[in-house]
Amino acid sequence: MVLAAAVQLEAVLGDVAANLAACEALADEACRAGARIIALPEFFSTGIGFDDALKDAALPPDGAATALLTSLARRHDALVGGSFLCRDPDGHVRNAYLAATPDGVLGRHDKDLPTMWENCFYTGGHDDGVIPAGQYQLGAAVCWELMRTRTVTRLRSRVDLVMTGSGWWSIPRWTPRAVFDRWEYQNSATARAVAPMFAKYVGAPVIHAAHAGDLTCGMPWLPMPYRGRLEGSTMIVDARGEILAERGPDEGPGVVLAEIEIGRATPLLEPPDRYWLHPRGPLPSAVWHYQRWHGRRWYRRHVLSAGATLAEPTSPC
Repeated sequence: MVLAAAVQLEAVLGDVAANLAACEALADEACRAGARIIALPEFFSTGIGFDDALKDAALPPDGAATALLTSLARRHDALVGGSFLCRDPDGHVRNAYLAATPDGVLGRHDKDLPTMWENCFYTGGHDDGVIPAGQYQLGAAVCWELMRTRTVTRLRSRVDLVMTGSGWWSIPRWTPRAVFDRWEYQNSATARAVAPMFAKYVGAPVIHAAHAGDLTCGMPWLPMPYRGRLEGSTMIVDARGEILAERGPDEGPGVVLAEIEIGRATPLLEPPDRYWLHPRGPLPSAVWHYQRWHGRRWYRRHVLSAGATLAEPTSPC
């Protein structure tokens, strides 16, 4: 058994220095409690929202975010992972999940498909998300990758531990309120369910780090702003999908700790014969498509380096 920690962050949108400092303080807190595995959330260096500040906030593969992961790993003799906007030498930005030990970076996973307005800030990756980690195999998956059957397919019965993080936003309270509140109730329930269900599909414990706090930003192609919050519950789950520790979004920034048994088990659930593991709901389904169309154009104009080419997406879904 090993003590694991998942960090819940309340990020300052686009403020890399402030967010790295907050992550360092929370990771240090976890390690003082004895944790030897620490998961930071998706976009731990920037937070996430449709905001111009993010277009210039990507860091190089050997930049400050990677330095934080490796320094924390060395300082605490720990395995540390998290994802950040990473500008690669080819001119593209990717949502890169890096895992580090005291010996350096173990490996990297690039999120396969940007979610909604994330299309404005990075392009998708193509790796399988399996990272060799000494005597065991580490799986990496990010946010809505936990929603897709193909993620289960590439990790199922192949990994001994899954490290993941999310930046999952709520559905705003637009009119008619009763309809949007019902959609948000379903959205919030899905956000909390994905990590435990994923463990049952894959057959490995899951460490899930998340963001919390209010979020106000632009809304692509719409005159009104987005006003909502980040949610999803930071949690640690065993291979049977049992929640061992949880911090809800209303509890703000902090750390959850639990002892886990690293190792693969027989998955309790068979993957379904469909693209999505969970229903998205009508508004997220519509926004998934329109913000993807908007985002790829915005990314090409504002983020993609000169001379880089934009490949076609791997899936129309």
